[in-house]
Amino acid sequence: MNFADLRFAEPRWLWLAAAAPVLLALLHRHAVRRRHEQLARMASPHFVAELTASHSPARRRVKEILLLLALAFAGLALARPQWGSVTTDRAWLGEDVVFVLDGSLSMTASDVSPNRLQRAKFAILDFVRRQSHGRVGLVAFAGSAFIQCPLTFDASAFEETLLSIDDKTIPNPGTDIGRALNEACRAMDKGSRRKVVVLVTDGEDLEKSGVTTAKNLATNGVVVFTIGVGTPAGRELHTLNAAGQPELLRDEAGEIVHSRLDETTLREIAQATGGSYFPLGTLGDGLTKVRLAIHDLDTANGLRKSAKDGVDRYHWLIAAMLALLVAESLTGSRRKHFAAPK
Repeated sequence: MNFADLRFAEPRWLWLAAAAPVLLALLHRHAVRRRHEQLARMASPHFVAELTASHSPARRRVKEILLLLALAFAGLALARPQWGSVTTDRAWLGEDVVFVLDGSLSMTASDVSPNRLQRAKFAILDFVRRQSHGRVGLVAFAGSAFIQCPLTFDASAFEETLLSIDDKTIPNPGTDIGRALNEACRAMDKGSRRKVVVLVTDGEDLEKSGVTTAKNLATNGVVVFTIGVGTPAGRELHTLNAAGQPELLRDEAGEIVHSRLDETTLREIAQATGGSYFPLGTLGDGLTKVRLAIHDLDTANGLRKSAKDGVDRYHWLIAAMLALLVAESLTGSRRKHFAAPK
Protein backbone atom coordinates (compact mmCIF):
# COMPACT_ATOMS: atom_id res chain seq x y z
CA MET A 1 0.00 0.00 0.00
CA ASN A 2 1.18 3.50 -0.86
CA PHE A 3 1.24 5.82 2.16
CA ALA A 4 2.51 8.82 0.18
CA ASP A 5 -0.98 10.38 0.04
CA LEU A 6 -1.88 9.69 3.68
CA ARG A 7 -4.47 12.15 4.98
CA PHE A 8 -7.12 12.37 7.68
CA ALA A 9 -10.78 13.02 6.85
CA GLU A 10 -11.56 14.11 10.45
CA PRO A 11 -8.26 15.64 11.70
CA ARG A 12 -9.94 17.29 14.69
CA TRP A 13 -9.83 13.89 16.46
CA LEU A 14 -6.03 13.73 16.31
CA TRP A 15 -5.90 15.56 19.64
CA LEU A 16 -7.39 12.47 21.25
CA ALA A 17 -4.61 10.28 19.85
CA ALA A 18 -1.97 12.68 21.20
CA ALA A 19 -3.40 14.03 24.43
CA ALA A 20 -5.47 11.16 25.80
CA PRO A 21 -2.56 8.71 26.27
CA VAL A 22 -0.52 11.42 28.05
CA LEU A 23 -3.41 12.24 30.36
CA LEU A 24 -4.02 8.55 31.07
CA ALA A 25 -0.31 8.02 31.84
CA LEU A 26 -0.38 10.92 34.31
CA LEU A 27 -3.50 9.48 35.89
CA HIS A 28 -1.84 6.08 36.28
CA ARG A 29 1.23 7.72 37.85
CA HIS A 30 -0.95 9.63 40.29
CA ALA A 31 -2.88 6.45 41.15
CA VAL A 32 0.36 4.54 41.87
CA ARG A 33 1.63 7.31 44.14
CA ARG A 34 -1.66 7.48 46.04
CA ARG A 35 -1.72 3.70 46.40
CA HIS A 36 1.79 3.71 47.90
CA GLU A 37 0.83 6.48 50.31
CA GLN A 38 -2.25 4.58 51.46
CA LEU A 39 -0.29 1.36 51.97
CA ALA A 40 2.37 3.24 53.95
CA ARG A 41 -0.30 4.55 56.32
CA MET A 42 -1.83 1.09 56.76
CA ALA A 43 1.25 -1.00 57.58
CA SER A 44 4.97 -1.01 58.16
CA PRO A 45 7.31 -1.21 55.15
CA HIS A 46 8.19 -4.87 55.93
CA PHE A 47 4.49 -5.88 56.07
CA VAL A 48 3.75 -3.91 52.87
CA ALA A 49 6.59 -5.79 51.13
CA GLU A 50 4.99 -9.08 52.16
CA LEU A 51 1.57 -7.99 50.91
CA THR A 52 2.90 -6.90 47.51
CA ALA A 53 5.43 -9.68 46.96
CA SER A 54 3.37 -11.23 44.18
CA HIS A 55 2.82 -7.91 42.44
CA SER A 56 4.89 -7.41 39.24
CA PRO A 57 5.65 -3.77 38.40
CA ALA A 58 6.86 -4.84 34.95
CA ARG A 59 3.55 -6.58 34.14
CA ARG A 60 1.60 -3.59 35.45
CA ARG A 61 3.68 -1.36 33.15
CA VAL A 62 2.97 -3.62 30.18
CA LYS A 63 -0.77 -3.44 30.87
CA GLU A 64 -0.60 0.35 31.05
CA ILE A 65 1.35 0.58 27.79
CA LEU A 66 -1.18 -1.67 26.02
CA LEU A 67 -4.05 0.50 27.27
CA LEU A 68 -2.29 3.72 26.23
CA LEU A 69 -1.67 2.35 22.72
CA ALA A 70 -5.31 1.23 22.42
CA LEU A 71 -6.44 4.75 23.32
CA ALA A 72 -4.05 6.27 20.78
CA PHE A 73 -5.35 3.93 18.05
CA ALA A 74 -8.94 4.90 18.97
CA GLY A 75 -8.10 8.56 18.40
CA LEU A 76 -6.41 7.79 15.08
CA ALA A 77 -9.41 5.71 13.95
CA LEU A 78 -11.81 8.56 14.76
CA ALA A 79 -9.64 10.86 12.62
CA ARG A 80 -10.40 8.53 9.65
CA PRO A 81 -6.99 7.99 8.03
CA GLN A 82 -7.14 7.60 4.26
CA TRP A 83 -4.67 6.59 1.62
CA GLY A 84 -5.25 5.54 -1.93
CA SER A 85 -8.21 6.89 -3.92
CA VAL A 86 -11.30 5.76 -5.79
CA THR A 87 -13.01 7.64 -8.61
CA THR A 88 -16.73 8.34 -8.18
CA ASP A 89 -19.35 10.23 -10.16
CA ARG A 90 -21.11 13.11 -8.48
CA ALA A 91 -24.31 14.63 -9.78
CA TRP A 92 -24.26 18.33 -9.00
CA LEU A 93 -27.82 18.88 -10.21
CA GLY A 94 -30.77 16.52 -9.91
CA GLU A 95 -32.17 15.25 -13.18
CA ASP A 96 -35.93 15.71 -13.65
CA VAL A 97 -37.54 13.07 -15.86
CA VAL A 98 -41.08 13.11 -17.23
CA PHE A 99 -42.40 9.74 -18.39
CA VAL A 100 -44.93 9.78 -21.21
CA LEU A 101 -46.85 6.49 -21.15
CA ASP A 102 -49.05 5.27 -23.96
CA GLY A 103 -52.39 4.12 -22.56
CA SER A 104 -54.15 3.46 -25.87
CA LEU A 105 -55.89 0.22 -26.80
CA SER A 106 -52.88 -0.98 -28.80
CA MET A 107 -50.89 -1.18 -25.55
CA THR A 108 -53.08 -4.11 -24.47
CA ALA A 109 -51.47 -6.33 -27.11
CA SER A 110 -49.78 -9.36 -25.59
CA ASP A 111 -46.71 -9.70 -27.82
CA VAL A 112 -44.76 -9.03 -24.60
CA SER A 113 -45.82 -10.57 -21.30
CA PRO A 114 -48.24 -9.93 -19.67
CA ASN A 115 -49.05 -7.14 -22.15
CA ARG A 116 -47.39 -4.01 -23.45
CA LEU A 117 -48.84 -1.62 -20.88
CA GLN A 118 -48.10 -3.80 -17.87
CA ARG A 119 -44.57 -4.54 -19.08
CA ALA A 120 -43.95 -0.80 -19.56
CA LYS A 121 -45.26 0.03 -16.07
CA PHE A 122 -43.00 -2.57 -14.44
CA ALA A 123 -39.96 -1.19 -16.27
CA ILE A 124 -40.76 2.39 -15.23
CA LEU A 125 -41.18 1.30 -11.62
CA ASP A 126 -37.76 -0.34 -11.70
CA PHE A 127 -36.22 2.82 -13.19
CA VAL A 128 -37.69 5.08 -10.50
CA ARG A 129 -36.67 2.78 -7.66
CA ARG A 130 -33.08 2.83 -8.91
CA GLN A 131 -33.07 6.59 -9.53
CA SER A 132 -31.00 8.16 -6.76
CA HIS A 133 -31.75 11.82 -7.38
CA GLY A 134 -34.08 14.14 -9.23
CA ARG A 135 -37.84 14.35 -9.60
CA VAL A 136 -40.15 12.22 -11.75
CA GLY A 137 -43.43 13.07 -13.42
CA LEU A 138 -45.98 11.17 -15.48
CA VAL A 139 -48.11 11.95 -18.52
CA ALA A 140 -50.60 9.41 -19.88
CA PHE A 141 -51.92 9.70 -23.40
CA ALA A 142 -54.06 8.11 -26.08
CA GLY A 143 -56.15 10.35 -28.35
CA SER A 144 -55.46 13.13 -25.82
CA ALA A 145 -52.90 13.61 -23.06
CA PHE A 146 -53.05 14.63 -19.41
CA ILE A 147 -50.52 15.09 -16.62
CA GLN A 148 -51.19 12.29 -14.15
CA CYS A 149 -48.39 13.10 -11.70
CA PRO A 150 -46.55 16.46 -11.64
CA LEU A 151 -42.80 16.42 -11.05
CA THR A 152 -42.21 15.16 -7.53
CA PHE A 153 -39.61 13.65 -5.21
CA ASP A 154 -42.35 11.47 -3.69
CA ALA A 155 -41.66 8.12 -5.34
CA SER A 156 -44.58 6.48 -3.52
CA ALA A 157 -47.10 8.94 -4.97
CA PHE A 158 -45.61 8.46 -8.43
CA GLU A 159 -45.79 4.67 -8.17
CA GLU A 160 -49.39 4.73 -6.97
CA THR A 161 -50.38 6.92 -9.91
CA LEU A 162 -48.47 4.79 -12.39
CA LEU A 163 -50.03 1.53 -11.24
CA SER A 164 -53.53 2.98 -11.58
CA ILE A 165 -53.14 3.70 -15.31
CA ASP A 166 -54.88 1.36 -17.75
CA ASP A 167 -56.35 1.55 -21.24
CA LYS A 168 -59.41 3.37 -19.85
CA THR A 169 -57.48 6.17 -18.12
CA ILE A 170 -57.64 8.36 -21.23
CA PRO A 171 -61.20 8.16 -22.58
CA ASN A 172 -60.39 9.56 -26.02
CA PRO A 173 -59.42 6.71 -28.39
CA GLY A 174 -56.48 6.96 -30.74
CA THR A 175 -52.75 7.74 -30.33
CA ASP A 176 -51.52 11.34 -30.52
CA ILE A 177 -47.82 11.38 -29.68
CA GLY A 178 -47.42 15.05 -30.61
CA ARG A 179 -49.99 16.15 -28.05
CA ALA A 180 -48.38 13.89 -25.44
CA LEU A 181 -44.95 15.47 -25.98
CA ASN A 182 -46.40 18.97 -25.66
CA GLU A 183 -48.09 17.98 -22.40
CA ALA A 184 -44.78 16.57 -21.11
CA CYS A 185 -43.02 19.83 -21.95
CA ARG A 186 -45.71 21.72 -20.03
CA ALA A 187 -45.03 19.50 -17.00
CA MET A 188 -41.36 20.51 -16.90
CA ASP A 189 -39.95 23.54 -15.10
CA LYS A 190 -39.46 26.37 -17.57
CA GLY A 191 -36.08 27.28 -16.10
CA SER A 192 -34.57 23.79 -16.39
CA ARG A 193 -31.29 23.67 -18.30
CA ARG A 194 -32.40 20.49 -19.99
CA LYS A 195 -35.79 18.83 -20.05
CA VAL A 196 -35.67 15.03 -20.21
CA VAL A 197 -38.70 13.16 -21.51
CA VAL A 198 -38.97 9.37 -21.75
CA LEU A 199 -41.65 8.35 -24.24
CA VAL A 200 -42.86 4.78 -23.66
CA THR A 201 -45.09 3.59 -26.49
CA ASP A 202 -45.49 1.15 -29.36
CA GLY A 203 -44.96 4.06 -31.77
CA GLU A 204 -48.27 3.87 -33.59
CA ASP A 205 -48.74 7.62 -34.07
CA LEU A 206 -52.18 7.79 -35.67
CA GLU A 207 -52.09 11.61 -35.87
CA LYS A 208 -48.58 11.61 -37.44
CA SER A 209 -47.55 14.62 -35.35
CA GLY A 210 -44.83 13.15 -33.16
CA VAL A 211 -41.77 13.91 -35.30
CA THR A 212 -42.84 17.49 -36.09
CA THR A 213 -43.57 18.22 -32.42
CA ALA A 214 -40.23 16.73 -31.37
CA LYS A 215 -38.36 19.07 -33.73
CA ASN A 216 -40.16 22.06 -32.21
CA LEU A 217 -39.47 20.94 -28.65
CA ALA A 218 -35.77 20.43 -29.38
CA THR A 219 -35.41 24.21 -29.73
CA ASN A 220 -36.59 24.54 -26.08
CA GLY A 221 -33.97 22.17 -24.71
CA VAL A 222 -36.20 19.09 -24.59
CA VAL A 223 -34.41 15.75 -25.01
CA VAL A 224 -36.68 12.82 -25.77
CA PHE A 225 -35.66 9.22 -25.21
CA THR A 226 -38.05 6.82 -26.89
CA ILE A 227 -38.78 3.31 -25.66
CA GLY A 228 -40.44 0.90 -28.06
CA VAL A 229 -42.88 -1.53 -26.44
CA GLY A 230 -43.89 -4.62 -28.38
CA THR A 231 -42.46 -6.44 -31.38
CA PRO A 232 -42.29 -5.58 -35.11
CA ALA A 233 -44.35 -8.71 -35.83
CA GLY A 234 -47.07 -7.39 -33.54
CA ARG A 235 -50.18 -9.08 -32.25
CA GLU A 236 -53.91 -8.85 -32.90
CA LEU A 237 -55.96 -6.70 -30.55
CA HIS A 238 -58.91 -7.83 -28.46
CA THR A 239 -61.89 -5.91 -27.17
CA LEU A 240 -64.97 -6.72 -25.12
CA ASN A 241 -68.28 -7.26 -26.86
CA ALA A 242 -71.71 -6.31 -25.56
CA ALA A 243 -71.83 -9.47 -23.48
CA GLY A 244 -68.52 -8.61 -21.81
CA GLN A 245 -66.67 -11.39 -23.63
CA PRO A 246 -63.29 -10.76 -25.31
CA GLU A 247 -63.25 -10.88 -29.09
CA LEU A 248 -60.85 -9.87 -31.85
CA LEU A 249 -60.96 -6.21 -32.86
CA ARG A 250 -61.84 -5.64 -36.51
CA ASP A 251 -61.64 -2.54 -38.69
CA GLU A 252 -64.42 -1.06 -40.84
CA ALA A 253 -63.62 -3.56 -43.61
CA GLY A 254 -63.98 -6.46 -41.20
CA GLU A 255 -60.26 -7.23 -41.12
CA ILE A 256 -58.59 -8.21 -37.85
CA VAL A 257 -56.58 -5.29 -36.43
CA HIS A 258 -52.90 -6.00 -35.77
CA SER A 259 -50.75 -3.65 -33.73
CA ARG A 260 -47.05 -3.55 -34.56
CA LEU A 261 -44.09 -1.73 -33.02
CA ASP A 262 -43.15 1.28 -35.20
CA GLU A 263 -39.44 1.66 -34.51
CA THR A 264 -38.85 4.03 -37.44
CA THR A 265 -41.08 6.76 -36.01
CA LEU A 266 -39.60 6.39 -32.55
CA ARG A 267 -36.04 6.69 -33.87
CA GLU A 268 -36.95 9.86 -35.77
CA ILE A 269 -38.52 11.44 -32.67
CA ALA A 270 -35.45 10.66 -30.53
CA GLN A 271 -32.95 11.84 -33.16
CA ALA A 272 -34.82 15.12 -33.64
CA THR A 273 -34.14 16.04 -30.00
CA GLY A 274 -30.68 14.58 -29.50
CA GLY A 275 -32.02 11.59 -27.59
CA SER A 276 -31.86 7.88 -28.35
CA TYR A 277 -34.25 5.06 -29.16
CA PHE A 278 -34.17 1.75 -27.30
CA PRO A 279 -36.53 -1.23 -27.52
CA LEU A 280 -37.96 -2.01 -24.10
CA GLY A 281 -37.17 -5.71 -24.39
CA THR A 282 -38.83 -8.58 -22.60
CA LEU A 283 -37.05 -7.74 -19.32
CA GLY A 284 -37.35 -3.95 -19.51
CA ASP A 285 -33.63 -3.43 -20.13
CA GLY A 286 -34.36 -0.57 -22.53
CA LEU A 287 -34.90 1.82 -19.61
CA THR A 288 -31.60 0.70 -18.10
CA LYS A 289 -29.93 1.97 -21.27
CA VAL A 290 -31.81 5.24 -20.91
CA ARG A 291 -30.35 5.67 -17.42
CA LEU A 292 -26.86 5.23 -18.84
CA ALA A 293 -27.62 7.65 -21.68
CA ILE A 294 -28.81 10.31 -19.20
CA HIS A 295 -25.60 9.74 -17.25
CA ASP A 296 -23.57 10.43 -20.41
CA LEU A 297 -25.56 13.61 -21.06
CA ASP A 298 -24.92 14.79 -17.51
CA THR A 299 -21.19 14.25 -17.92
CA ALA A 300 -21.08 16.01 -21.27
CA ASN A 301 -22.97 19.04 -19.93
CA GLY A 302 -21.11 19.35 -16.65
CA LEU A 303 -24.06 18.20 -14.54
CA ARG A 304 -22.09 15.17 -13.41
CA LYS A 305 -18.39 15.23 -12.64
CA SER A 306 -15.87 12.64 -11.62
CA ALA A 307 -14.09 13.08 -8.32
CA LYS A 308 -11.41 11.16 -6.47
CA ASP A 309 -12.30 10.19 -2.93
CA GLY A 310 -9.91 8.86 -0.35
CA VAL A 311 -10.25 5.26 0.81
CA ASP A 312 -10.94 4.92 4.55
CA ARG A 313 -8.41 2.74 6.36
CA TYR A 314 -9.60 3.17 9.95
CA HIS A 315 -10.68 -0.48 10.08
CA TRP A 316 -7.08 -1.58 10.63
CA LEU A 317 -6.73 0.78 13.58
CA ILE A 318 -9.94 -0.46 15.14
CA ALA A 319 -8.75 -4.05 14.76
CA ALA A 320 -5.42 -3.12 16.40
CA MET A 321 -7.23 -1.32 19.24
CA LEU A 322 -9.42 -4.35 19.94
CA ALA A 323 -6.40 -6.65 19.87
CA LEU A 324 -4.58 -4.42 22.37
CA LEU A 325 -7.60 -4.32 24.69
CA VAL A 326 -7.87 -8.12 24.60
CA ALA A 327 -4.14 -8.46 25.26
CA GLU A 328 -4.38 -6.01 28.17
CA SER A 329 -7.26 -7.90 29.74
CA LEU A 330 -5.37 -11.22 29.44
CA THR A 331 -2.17 -9.85 30.93
CA GLY A 332 -2.05 -10.35 34.69
CA SER A 333 -0.30 -8.07 37.15
CA ARG A 334 0.99 -10.90 39.37
CA ARG A 335 4.22 -12.81 39.11
CA LYS A 336 3.88 -16.46 38.17
CA HIS A 337 6.70 -17.45 40.54
CA PHE A 338 7.84 -15.36 43.45
CA ALA A 339 9.60 -15.83 46.76
CA ALA A 340 7.92 -14.31 49.76
CA PRO A 341 10.23 -11.98 51.71
CA LYS A 342 11.58 -13.37 55.03
